[in-house]
Amino acid sequence: MFGFVGVLIILGILLLFAAIKILPEYQRGVVLTLGRYTGTKGPGLVLLIPVVQHMIRVDLRVTVLDVPPQDVISRDNVSVRVNAVVYFRVVDSDKSVLEVENFLQATSQLAQTRLRSVLGQHELDEILSQRESINHTLQVTLDEATDPWGIKVMNVEIKDVDLNETMVRAIARQAEAERERRAKVIHAEGEFQAAEKLRDAAGVLAQQPQALQLRYLQTLADMSSGGKSSTVVFPLPLDLIRPLMEAFPSKQ
Repeated sequence: MFGFVGVLIILGILLLFAAIKILPEYQRGVVLTLGRYTGTKGPGLVLLIPVVQHMIRVDLRVTVLDVPPQDVISRDNVSVRVNAVVYFRVVDSDKSVLEVENFLQATSQLAQTRLRSVLGQHELDEILSQRESINHTLQVTLDEATDPWGIKVMNVEIKDVDLNETMVRAIARQAEAERERRAKVIHAEGEFQAAEKLRDAAGVLAQQPQALQLRYLQTLADMSSGGKSSTVVFPLPLDLIRPLMEAFPSKQ
């Protein structure tokens, strides 16, 4: 008799432990009664009917999902390997259990396919230079697709874009050619501006002959102030000696 009572006490204790569940603040419990959804419990103390009710725990914290490297062919037919990271969280516990078998695996597979699809619509230069825009497009696309599962995609970040050696050398040559082009354009603009300034100076000197003579004398002074003994043959403008010629008219 005592043994039978002891067994009942042990069974009662086990059933009590099976009935009492404690959920932390970041978890919710999806309760199924005889296989049917009967509500979401938590956080805190939750009482279940043993055997009749079953509870599935769902974590509401942000989950970081690492998307493995994907082979992507860009719109300009360049093959690259791209990996990314996805930040998402469960916002509807019952949907994450009832609408999809494994929301973590489903989100991972969906992120891989959408990554290849979205990047395939961009050229290589856009993938390298417009990451913020592409990240936003990926986030919106994934969020719309996972919304029926009770998942909120908060952010998507492209981590690495790997190119083969041939493409790396081609991009380096392209960058070098672009720098040379910019240098030539800047040099040509400088020459054009210098020519305009010389044209303006010539116009001023043409209006004032005395200024031309002063400039000529200044050039002679600059050449003679170098400190080196040298002989310079410099043509003498007729405008400088014309006053002397007029002061001493030639004899007929």
